[in-house]
Amino acid sequence: MAVDLAQKAQNFTNRGRQALETGRYELAVDMLMEAVSAAPDVLETRRLLRAAQIANFRKNGKVGFGAKLGYKMAQMKIMGLVKKGQGAEAMAEAEKLLSQNPLDPDNIEAAVKAAEAAGKADHAAITVEAAYECSNRDPALLERVATYYTMAKRYDKARDAYQKLSELRPGDQRVLQLLKNTEAQATMNAGWEQTAGKKGGFQALIANKEQAKKLDQANKAVITGDDAEALIREKIAQIEREPKNMNFRRALARLYVQNKRFEDAIQCLTDAIEMSGSMDPELDRMLSQTYVSYYDQQIEAYRAAGDEANAIEMENQKNQFVFDDLAQRVERYPNDLHLRYELGLQYYTYEYYDEALEHLQLAQKSPKDRLWALYYLAMCFLHKGQTDMAVMQLETARDAIPTMDDLKKKIVYQLGRCAEDAGDLERAYQYYKDVYAADVGFEDLGERMLAVSQRLKSGK
Repeated sequence: MAVDLAQKAQNFTNRGRQALETGRYELAVDMLMEAVSAAPDVLETRRLLRAAQIANFRKNGKVGFGAKLGYKMAQMKIMGLVKKGQGAEAMAEAEKLLSQNPLDPDNIEAAVKAAEAAGKADHAAITVEAAYECSNRDPALLERVATYYTMAKRYDKARDAYQKLSELRPGDQRVLQLLKNTEAQATMNAGWEQTAGKKGGFQALIANKEQAKKLDQANKAVITGDDAEALIREKIAQIEREPKNMNFRRALARLYVQNKRFEDAIQCLTDAIEMSGSMDPELDRMLSQTYVSYYDQQIEAYRAAGDEANAIEMENQKNQFVFDDLAQRVERYPNDLHLRYELGLQYYTYEYYDEALEHLQLAQKSPKDRLWALYYLAMCFLHKGQTDMAVMQLETARDAIPTMDDLKKKIVYQLGRCAEDAGDLERAYQYYKDVYAADVGFEDLGERMLAVSQRLKSGK
């Protein structure tokens, strides 16, 4: 049972990481919440969840009076569980709250108290540090962060937070005093005082600094140069010790990719897939993306050398690889609707409209890809001369989009084209006008509106 839960958690983590890396933040939150529920003690999963929550909130979050009232009620529920000693349950409720707003100081405090009640101070630290790194210009949040670090005796972090707070609140004597206090504590905790009187203290200090450096390197978004080489050697050593640990292999591949060592990354991922002995959608996806990056690198090199013929040949190879790879992955993962959508686009691009329809009709069942799938379904029907079917798809997609975003502009423009081709000039002009109000430079819209307007005036 424990093995099943661990595998379930890993599967959800992989899907969550993939969604996070591709900007599908809401899906990432859902997947990582499932992963944390299955394996609540895994720090890395909770760290990924926190990143997804913050990214999703920054993209979609709105804080009104109703939302704040909801936060208060959730905070009260969490604190009630804390008082009852139900730390694990409090942490679960705190994750739901942070999924609504991971940057609200009171939400963060409730999550910290829940983690501490569950005896998981390291999980509390993840919550605080993620918020601090992503929103360190909020005075209320900074003060909560500084207070937390002080209580945790992490005075260097507290000092940094109070320093930023003093910049936001110049002249605030209380903040200046707290800054002085934490500066003094940080100084006392540093250097010789940290090791005085302890056997082997100096060696321990050096070891701690080396470990801190490694942790700092590992947490960087992009690692290059000597830092990268050190981490690559470390990951290779970890893989030699635990050859079946896919997390080490993924991490090594990411380091290779960050440093544009794509051939090494391809070999690493190929070895990982062979070692895993089972289908792993994330490893497959990483390998596919790395191959594309390798092709792009080669194309760029040929063009820089003035070798356009080989650049074009490499582009053709890349396009063939993308198509073949997608087709093979759809065979391996027939229920992956996003892969269906991507393969449908490939067929559409190369004008195989019947094949495109087959995959896009399945892809429209995916909430994330539904609207774009409907649009390309319509375009396939238009190319096949089935205008009525195209209009049905376009109208369905249009009605599902509340604002005139880029996709809706395309949809309404195509509805205008369909109406114009059918001779319904007034309807066509209205469609065009709706798009024009949002984007005067959209495609050939200005010319079409002028032509339709002139035809309406002439009665033709």
